[in-house]
Amino acid sequence: MEEWKEYKLEEIGTIVGGATPSTKEPHNYDGNISWITPKDLSNNSGRYISRGERMITSEGYNSCSCKMLPKGSVLFSSRAPIGYVAIASNELCTNQGFKSIIPNEQFVDSTFLYYLLVYNKAFIEGLGSGTTFKEVSGNVMKNVVVKIPCLEIQKQIANVLSSLDDKIEANRRINDNLEQQAQALFKSWFVDFEPFKDGEFVESELGMIPKGWRVGILNELGDIVGGSTPSKAKAEYYTNDGIAWLTPKDLSISQRKFTSKGEIDITQEGYESCSTKLMPRGSVLFSSRAPIGYITIAKNDICTNQGFKSVIPKLAGTAFLYCFLKESTQEIENKATGSTFKEASGTLMKSLPTIIPEKAVLDDFEDLLSPLFYQQEVVEEENSLLSSLRDSILPRLMSGKLNASEINM
Repeated sequence: MEEWKEYKLEEIGTIVGGATPSTKEPHNYDGNISWITPKDLSNNSGRYISRGERMITSEGYNSCSCKMLPKGSVLFSSRAPIGYVAIASNELCTNQGFKSIIPNEQFVDSTFLYYLLVYNKAFIEGLGSGTTFKEVSGNVMKNVVVKIPCLEIQKQIANVLSSLDDKIEANRRINDNLEQQAQALFKSWFVDFEPFKDGEFVESELGMIPKGWRVGILNELGDIVGGSTPSKAKAEYYTNDGIAWLTPKDLSISQRKFTSKGEIDITQEGYESCSTKLMPRGSVLFSSRAPIGYITIAKNDICTNQGFKSVIPKLAGTAFLYCFLKESTQEIENKATGSTFKEASGTLMKSLPTIIPEKAVLDDFEDLLSPLFYQQEVVEEENSLLSSLRDSILPRLMSGKLNASEINM
């Protein structure tokens, strides 16, 4: 590794903090200056970011100490939480939750710096301090020591990792488009009734519906199943290779439409110790608390903790039930109750009003959407493999143990 040299971060770029304009002054917001918070990066699936949830005005920008970051700057969240990383795709500024780096192009490539920070984020997080929450100070960030190769090798490494992330991003866009198509078809068929406009309609408690259809409840279309948690005090109830068991936290991390397992499995003994139920492939798993509204489809037999009210297809198929729950999430949340946190009860889920079409219509809809869902599942699996490959070679590339020029992408 003779060609790799040690530098402090402040030697290869300018470390820049951020600030927040007063929220008591409405004229500070709804402007045209991109302003980023760590929360914006929590919802950002790619490497680049151009704007956040809120924009600020020139008055807001001038009222505080935030600094404009040029395109190519690398954002690093330094608190709440530490370690979100993104590349600025245009000029922007941030709140105080960042220690961003404007790269010195004589020393470091912007994309390489992004992956370098991803590689070192656990180390940098360990340098944080604080009682309420950990934070990495500007001085600490400036003095973080990293090893980097010459610019040519940096760009080779960045190209390898970028090509994987580019494919992952392209796949995400494909699946997002397919998801929009699925929800549009559901709305067309079962909200606007477009394929049935030429038929006769009748009155119902949900308005006019096609003749032969009726209003019922969700429990008629599928069986509603809750979950449970084996005692955490008994290590023998948990394993890495047992019965697939899911929590809402698992979905907050993976955000997958199709799920095979959570972070940890449970043993047969753990399964029998509680009231969780094993559900078959195609079941639609719906988080009913903390938070309400994560939705995923079982890729295999799986059970859940008590944070779910899942639906096993009965009269309706997987596609209809999935789309119905997506369409009904806001209604479910509005009807949920609870003092500590809102929860959608089993009774609420079972009694959700729903239009029940003729069985032939449900079957036709399932036949129409099944190939689309299958394509999404295949694309998701490819992304899982690509992400695993990227995560496995990133530390080897960043430590110089793997030569980027020898990899054909």
